[in-house]
Amino acid sequence: MATTTTDASPKFRHVPQPSDYRPEITVNSSHDGLEFWQFMIAGSIAGSVEHMAMFPVDTLKTRMQVIGGSYPAPSIGLRQVLGSILKMEGPAGLYRGIAAMGLGAGPSHAVYFSVYELCKDFFSAGNPNNSAAHAVSGVFATVASDAVITPMDMVKQRLQLKSSPYKGVMDCVKRVLVEEGIQAFYASYRTTVVMNAPFTAVHFATYEAAKRGLMEVSPENADDENLVVHATAGAVAGALAAAVTTPLDVVKTQLQCQTQICWHD
Repeated sequence: MATTTTDASPKFRHVPQPSDYRPEITVNSSHDGLEFWQFMIAGSIAGSVEHMAMFPVDTLKTRMQVIGGSYPAPSIGLRQVLGSILKMEGPAGLYRGIAAMGLGAGPSHAVYFSVYELCKDFFSAGNPNNSAAHAVSGVFATVASDAVITPMDMVKQRLQLKSSPYKGVMDCVKRVLVEEGIQAFYASYRTTVVMNAPFTAVHFATYEAAKRGLMEVSPENADDENLVVHATAGAVAGALAAAVTTPLDVVKTQLQCQTQICWHD
């Protein structure tokens, strides 16, 4: 007697989707499972690498901001400043003060990324696409990290100047303490916070939004936050945030270099 086999597996009927249907893309938050000390180490390394790599550009920016504010002068471009440094001081002139940045960047970025991640977890309420939470978290992180880096940033900028009378980091710290007092190290703190708070808010909100937008281009790779996505989103966010806050950055430089050495640079 022949037996008939019946397929008991469930049948699924394909439901057509509208032509404008797009699945919601959420940003992968697997990195949020790191421990607090891991955030600090990762942030410290990232911040140090960033500042060291861009230090020559930062030196050019500082020179241009000081020249433009110390006395009326014709417009001086990036090429002229770079040529002057290379001719008068050599390539080493682009790296004067880098030790101060090395001492400040690590600890400040450790604080920065740690506070950012903790605040993001608190304010996002489980929604990884909450741009407002990213912006607010960035502001809190900025206030905390600026308190750490502002003294060394002041030392760094004074050493970057052409006419700087300081021999090095420790010489600058000692002389500023004796001649101007400890308040000189925080002369620009309020301006720095006022500048960096909107910078960070715009940066992180734009970064997370740009990252989601780039991942929507290729939804099948939404779980893979690759280097290209991070780099592109970071570049867009950084450029927009810098454009918004550059005027306050000039004010910060003037405040940190408000002694006689700057006005004769």
